Amino acid sequence: MKKKVSFAALFVCVLAVCALVLAGCGGGSSSDSTATDSASTDATATDQEATAATTGDYTLVEDGKLTCISNLYFPPFESMDDKSGEPVGYDIDMSKALAEHMGLEVNWLPSQAFDSLVPTIKTGGTADIAIAGMTITSARQEEVDMSDPYIDSNQSLVTKVGSKETMESLDDASKKVAVQAGTTGEEWVLENLTNATAVPLDDIISAMTGVQTGSYDALVTDLPVASYQIKNSFADLQIVESIPTGEQYGIAISKDNPALTAAINEALAEMKTDGTMDDIQVKWFGSKL
Repeated sequence: MKKKVSFAALFVCVLAVCALVLAGCGGGSSSDSTATDSASTDATATDQEATAATTGDYTLVEDGKLTCISNLYFPPFESMDDKSGEPVGYDIDMSKALAEHMGLEVNWLPSQAFDSLVPTIKTGGTADIAIAGMTITSARQEEVDMSDPYIDSNQSLVTKVGSKETMESLDDASKKVAVQAGTTGEEWVLENLTNATAVPLDDIISAMTGVQTGSYDALVTDLPVASYQIKNSFADLQIVESIPTGEQYGIAISKDNPALTAAINEALAEMKTDGTMDDIQVKWFGSKL
């Protein structure tokens, strides 16, 4: 009898130990599972963050569209077609190609004053980019991001055919030199023709017409623009001097949208590699620049 009781007690103890071991194992599995799930969640979040940082999620004013602004009176870079009323020009073709390379459509807003473009992009909410024959300068880079350069330029001094004006003669208080407001041409005149009166105008066509009619003694503007206009519309004007400023044009983008700047620079690089850039230059200037 005593022996049976001892065996029964032993059997109960064995069962108790097994139950404890099973409970311990069960508790360990739950804890390990929770830790694994947590680690997995953290890893997934880290992977998502890394992917976002790599792909660069940019924002657009309108989904699926690259919304552009410019002063549309700066041919051959941008102007309005008399028949269609649509913008045309080097920068217009550039914007279309950029949008295509980015898988977007292009959307152009109405023309606005050149000196309002950078403030508009800086404020945000109206347009994604300003592409306007805009020289990359440190002052502009303080306000907005500027893309990688897409074309080189210099300044030029323009007068009426037959004029005897020179750089030296124009640096006089009696002389009026037309410029487009807010441009590097205006900056050059203010810095180098300090005695002359710089006359800022809204667009380059008004400036060239003013020189043509004698309202202004000369004009300082981008060399590619002056060359194009004299060849196509202002045969009675001449380029007196090319001014080697070593400028490069870039696209203005909000500093709050760095991923868009990166995407545009990537598209520009592709356009240089695949020949798109060369094709646009040949179309508007007759040769690769």
